[in-house]
Amino acid sequence: MTLVAVILLLLLFASGSHVAVGMGLVASVLMLFQHGVPAVVIGQTAFKAINSYALVAAPFFLFAGDLMTRGSIAQIIVELVGRLVRTIRGGLALTVMISCVFFAAVSGSSVASAAAIGSATVKVLRDENYPAHFAAGLVAVGGTLGLMIPPSLSFILIGSMVGLPIDKLFVAGIVPGLFEALLLCITTVVLSRRRNYGTQLGRPDWNGFGRALGPATPALMLPVVIIGSIYAGIFTPTEVSAVAAFYAAFLCLVVYRTSSIGGLWEACKSATLSTAMLSAVVIGGSLLGFILTRMGFAADLLAVVKGANMSPWTFLALVNVVLLILGMFVDGVSMIVLTAPVLFQLANAFGVNPIHFAVIITANVEIATLTPPVGLNLFVMSGITKLPVEEVVRGVVPFYFTRLAALMLITYVPWLSLVLVS
Repeated sequence: MTLVAVILLLLLFASGSHVAVGMGLVASVLMLFQHGVPAVVIGQTAFKAINSYALVAAPFFLFAGDLMTRGSIAQIIVELVGRLVRTIRGGLALTVMISCVFFAAVSGSSVASAAAIGSATVKVLRDENYPAHFAAGLVAVGGTLGLMIPPSLSFILIGSMVGLPIDKLFVAGIVPGLFEALLLCITTVVLSRRRNYGTQLGRPDWNGFGRALGPATPALMLPVVIIGSIYAGIFTPTEVSAVAAFYAAFLCLVVYRTSSIGGLWEACKSATLSTAMLSAVVIGGSLLGFILTRMGFAADLLAVVKGANMSPWTFLALVNVVLLILGMFVDGVSMIVLTAPVLFQLANAFGVNPIHFAVIITANVEIATLTPPVGLNLFVMSGITKLPVEEVVRGVVPFYFTRLAALMLITYVPWLSLVLVS
C-alpha cells in the first residue's frame, strides 16, 4: 500500500495537481485504509496545523508587501539610491540590486520583491543598454533576498512548523541576508565592468540625493519599524505584522496616494488567496508528516544516517545537495513543509543549532526560486520582460554561482546566522 501511495503521489505531481492536494490525498488514503486512523483525526490534525499564532503574521506581511509594490514607491527608492551609486560603471544595475534589499525588508516574499523592482526598472535597464536577459536575471536574483531578510515568510513557516521562535529567526536572517546582498552587489559590478554594461555618470548627486531623501523617508522607515521593533523586543513578529500592514496602508493612501480603497481591497484579496494557498500546503504537509511519523519513517531514516557515521559537515553537505535537487521540482513552501519536520530531527541528532539550520534551509529555498523548471522568480521575470524562461535562466546563471558560494559560507560559518541571536 505504501508503494502504491508513493506512486500515486508522484503521478499527482506529474499531472500538475497542486502539491497540497497531492500530499493531503495520499496521506488521507494511508491514514484511512492502511493504518485505520479515524477520519476525525484527519480534521483534528489539519486544524492543529494552521491553528498557529505565528502563522497569523503571514497575511499581514503579504498585505503590506502587496501594497508596497503598487504605485511609484519602487521608483522613489530606485531614484534615491541611484543618485549616489550610478557614478560607477554598472551603477544602474547596482542601484537595482540595492533597491531589492529594501523591498526584501518589507515584503517577506521573493516573488513580490522581484515583481515590484522588475516592473519599475527593467525598461530603464534596457534603455541604458543592459541586455534584456541580464536585466531579467538581475531582478530575479535580487528578489530572492525577500526570503532571507526579515520579515521572511520562510522563517514564519519554519518557526510555526518546528516550534522555533520567529523573532530569533528574523534576527538570525539579517546578517546572512546582507552578506548575500553584498556578494550579489559585487557580482553585479564585476559583470557590468567586464561586459561594459550601462553608462557611468560623473559625481555623486548629493543635492539630488537630499531632495529625493525627503519623499523616500516614510517608505524607508517601514523596514526600520519591522526589524527594529523585533530586535528591541517591542513587538512580537505577529504584532509587528499588523503594525506593518497599517503603516503600509497609511503610506499608500495618505503619504504617496499610490492606492485607493479599491486598491486596499485588491491587496486584501491577494493576501487572502496567498494565505489560503500557504495554509493548504501546511495542512497537506502536516497530514503527510503525521502518517510518516506513525510509520516510523523519521526514526528509520535517523538510524540509517547515524549508521553511516558521517560528520555534521558531511550531513550538512548532503542536506544541501538534497534540497538543491528537490528545489528543481517543488516550490519553496512545499519544500519546507515536506522536509523540515524530518530534517530538523536529523540536524538535532548531529548537534546542529536549529536557528542556524533554519537559515541554511532558507538559503536553499532562495536558490530553488531560481532553479528551472519550477523556479517562481524565473516565471515572474519572464512575464514582466516577455522573454522566454530560458533567456531569464541565461541571465541568472552568473549569479547562481554566487548564490552557491553564499550557501556554502552560510552553511559552514554559523557565526553569520548566530552573531545577533542572543
